[in-house]
Amino acid sequence: MDLSSYTFHNPWLLLTLLIIPILAFWYYKRGIKSSSPMPLPGLGEITHQLSIKEVFSRFLPILKLLGLAGLLIALARPQLTLQEEEVKAEGIDIMMVMDLSSSMLAQDFSPDRISISKVMAQSFVEKRPYDRIGLVVFAGEAFTQCPLTVDHDIVDAFLGSLQCGLLEDGTAIGMGLATAVNRLKESKAKSKIVILLTDGSNNAGYIKPMTAADIAKEIGVKVYSIGVGSNGRARAPVSRRQDGSFVFGTTRVDIDETLLTEMSKQTGGQYFRATTSQQLEQIYAYIDTLEKTEIEVNVYKRYEEKYRGFLLFGLGCWLLSWLLGHTLLRRLP
Repeated sequence: MDLSSYTFHNPWLLLTLLIIPILAFWYYKRGIKSSSPMPLPGLGEITHQLSIKEVFSRFLPILKLLGLAGLLIALARPQLTLQEEEVKAEGIDIMMVMDLSSSMLAQDFSPDRISISKVMAQSFVEKRPYDRIGLVVFAGEAFTQCPLTVDHDIVDAFLGSLQCGLLEDGTAIGMGLATAVNRLKESKAKSKIVILLTDGSNNAGYIKPMTAADIAKEIGVKVYSIGVGSNGRARAPVSRRQDGSFVFGTTRVDIDETLLTEMSKQTGGQYFRATTSQQLEQIYAYIDTLEKTEIEVNVYKRYEEKYRGFLLFGLGCWLLSWLLGHTLLRRLP
């Protein structure tokens, strides 16, 4: 039995187990004394052979010692500790808004912007176990990919399946933000935020980005916007073939940082620029530290009594040794 997983109500009684090796030594010495040969005239050449009965009778003291150990451990009242945690979390509602325009296939990130953005977003979601998280995607139009949920496996799966080219091409930043804000307007969470990631300038949609930012401010939503793309020029899609595949060429990286900064400032958030995958990772880590969930954890302990098994074991060993000693292994005086 593994006693390391138990606690004891009377641990000091375990000291009585020290008597076990003392008794074992006493049994051993008594056995040597009782087995001393008795001199018999004329039988000196006879070699003494132990019978099966004699061999098994030597195990009776071991059985008694095991029984005594079981009884002593039972007296110490072994208990198994069962811990329960009650978590009370004031979670944050987070809508992630991802740009799926064709420019997100630009290869200034390895292998491209959208691949790195998905991985970083998934890592961020993994670190927020108590928050409700949803996902909005946009290009020339916007829609909710995943509503607010605490099932982060679903969010992770949706992020992993994102692809450029599924929506009408363009960059409708205002539509993406407005869709996310609409999902948060009924939220009762103490804190509501939007993390908007894009690599371009608003050039589509019928809602202006600043109009969406004003609505966000009215309902208490903070917007953290991230501009993704290197400085200067990058290899990116410049056109599309009839079969749907993209034609790549070198184009200028054009991010409307002024707009993104104003949107974030208007709502009490911040704007960040990521020109490398390392910077993008650091930005998500920084946002994670800014928006912390308040968690209250109450730990309850319950104890399950385990002395009965040791008690039955000890009594069983004693009873078996008594029965064997008075029947099969009985020794005559």
